[in-house]
Amino acid sequence: MTQMEQVHNKQIILKDYVNGFPKESDMPLITSSTIRLNLPEGSNAVLVKNLYLSCDPYMRGRMSESKGSYIDSFTPGSPIEGLGVAKVIDSGHLNFKKGDLVWGMTGWEEYSIINAPETLFKIQDTDVSLSYYTGILGMPGMTAYVGFYEICAPKKGECVYVSAASGAVGQLVGQFAKLSGCYVVGSAGTKEKVDLLKNKFGFDEAFNYKEEQDLEAALKRYFPNGIDIYFENVGGKMLDAVLPNMRFNGRISACGMISQYNVQGDGVRNLGHIVTKLLRMQGFIVSHYYHMYPKYMEMIMPLIKQGKICYIEDVVEGLESAPAALVGLFSGRNVGKQVVVVARD
Repeated sequence: MTQMEQVHNKQIILKDYVNGFPKESDMPLITSSTIRLNLPEGSNAVLVKNLYLSCDPYMRGRMSESKGSYIDSFTPGSPIEGLGVAKVIDSGHLNFKKGDLVWGMTGWEEYSIINAPETLFKIQDTDVSLSYYTGILGMPGMTAYVGFYEICAPKKGECVYVSAASGAVGQLVGQFAKLSGCYVVGSAGTKEKVDLLKNKFGFDEAFNYKEEQDLEAALKRYFPNGIDIYFENVGGKMLDAVLPNMRFNGRISACGMISQYNVQGDGVRNLGHIVTKLLRMQGFIVSHYYHMYPKYMEMIMPLIKQGKICYIEDVVEGLESAPAALVGLFSGRNVGKQVVVVARD
């Protein structure tokens, strides 16, 4: 391959900063871009072919102009970035060679140049679906692991509630809770998802929050003696209903607040319970815990291979399908972890 040889590189770009709910039209497909499939001499970067892309709720925050966040906003006119699985095409970095499989932050495009390859994780185990590295073996898996075990320190017999329980993270938290000997209830937004929680993921109980007129009363019904651990994915009215139902010394792991990403959220009135019930509510950024990834892999891989943990993905084909897949997260269209297949090899 000559230095000058170029190929077309389809990209999904952010048209402009977004207010309110994102639309597919905010993320047009560009087909005019080209890229050289080799790196310049002396480069320390890694050139990858993207295979699987991850759609995750945190990406909504990057679509707005913001300052002081833990992660930079996207740049209008440039490719959207997200987590993904890729194959190394060329490498100027000592730790990576052509043919290596990796997961980490990449572009929503067919080929990407990763200028900070030290942030990539090399994929060692290919006995499972590579798409798992966008989910159970990637950031969402680590999020469930850290948020449940490190933040909440569960004890056998405790009562656990998980909101957005059928999503990429929630489905794992529920299964981790059952493996820890806890009683676990999850909520989701459709009958199909509620059935999955009970019949596929092994939750003790589950309910459709959209069918409940009074969320506080619904939680009292499922937790007559109160909640020890709440894995928070929703915020707003859900958090307000949970707080009066928490037990003394309860723990709340604040993973996300998807109800408030696109609109001005409902105010939370019941925060006083944090004081009177001696509650601990802690937010976390999973990338601060990536040093624990080897420990997580030691735990999760045997569970997957022994069939003790299952994971459901919602897979769409083609880079052009990525905008609709991302937008769908915010209306609950996905069932399980949302994955986009760009290429399979």
